[in-house]
Amino acid sequence: MRWILLAVLTTIPGSAVALGMVRASDPMSALLFGIAIVGAAFLLSWAAEVAQLDFSQGLALALLALIAVLPEYAVDATFAWLAAEDPSYASYAVANMTGANRLLIGIAWPMVLVIAFLRFRRTYVELEEGHGLEVIVLLIVSLYAFLLPIKGTISLLDFGILFGMFGFYILRVARLPAEQPHLVGPAQFVGGLRPVRRRLVITSFALCAAAVILLVAKPFAKALVNTGEALGIDEFLLVQWLAPLASEAPEFVVVALFAWRGATTPALGTLVSSKINQWTLLVAMLPLVYSVALGRPEALPLDPRQQEEMVLTAAQSIFAVALLLDLRLSLVGAGLLFSLFAAQLVAPETRGVISWLYGLGTPIALLLGRHHISKALHQLKLW
Repeated sequence: MRWILLAVLTTIPGSAVALGMVRASDPMSALLFGIAIVGAAFLLSWAAEVAQLDFSQGLALALLALIAVLPEYAVDATFAWLAAEDPSYASYAVANMTGANRLLIGIAWPMVLVIAFLRFRRTYVELEEGHGLEVIVLLIVSLYAFLLPIKGTISLLDFGILFGMFGFYILRVARLPAEQPHLVGPAQFVGGLRPVRRRLVITSFALCAAAVILLVAKPFAKALVNTGEALGIDEFLLVQWLAPLASEAPEFVVVALFAWRGATTPALGTLVSSKINQWTLLVAMLPLVYSVALGRPEALPLDPRQQEEMVLTAAQSIFAVALLLDLRLSLVGAGLLFSLFAAQLVAPETRGVISWLYGLGTPIALLLGRHHISKALHQLKLW
């Protein structure tokens, strides 16, 4: 109960600043807004975990992944909306989206393997056969993502295609069998309530968190950019890494808890689902919000730097899928994902080289996992 109270309390200072009740500098405002988003995101994550009691396992994991990244959607939507007023914000929308995508694979996927190794001396984490669907959908979406930097825009047509891919994915995972979740901490406390009370509590969590996120998302976005300008930090990099880190920290904690108690399959499965969500709905949302803000249909433009970021993000995603085609991720594979991510994070000027390394590593990984491709394809059940 105290953790729930703490999460609620962390949302108060940022909310007070957003409502104009308290004045603060841009750096302090950005910090308080970020803390508020973290608190709200924890509430969402607990609600999503408990929601697994009422849905099939596959759908529950997809919903957990979707709800856990809602703060990321709110922040990125804010940048897309502001881009209609100031075109420079278009680059921040793409920065936030690519940073969120690369953090998942570069940090969260390896984290599951490190915990599994330290706790249980496991050198790989397996996915159940039913998760072959997620792997193939992620591959298709990642290949499509390469078209966006080639076109130089993210259009409403892309919105329709990506939204359709997500809808197909949700319909498929909804057919997977149900499984009783293993809840811990606040989620276990809420999950132990009677069904009616439990649903009221998780609905309250969701509504409270949504209200906080909607309240602070816009001022958080502006405060981040202003902080970068004031401190002489590249605003693009600040938006790309700090904002996603704040909004996705609770998801990382939830997945780490899964892995810590040995539920490595749900842990990795949740992260794969999150990646699909971000490659479909998060990207698709950008031109939609941008067009609504403009008051007319319009594609979100991509400048050369954004195109390079999109290529790097798509290349990382395809390489990760290639490593996962045999429905298991090894400690070596996780080490490669983290090393390549860390290299481009520490030395941003190496982005082009890292993209090529992902590209060279993909056929090698595909060759090593060629015997398992048909097994993963079978999960689509298209024939």
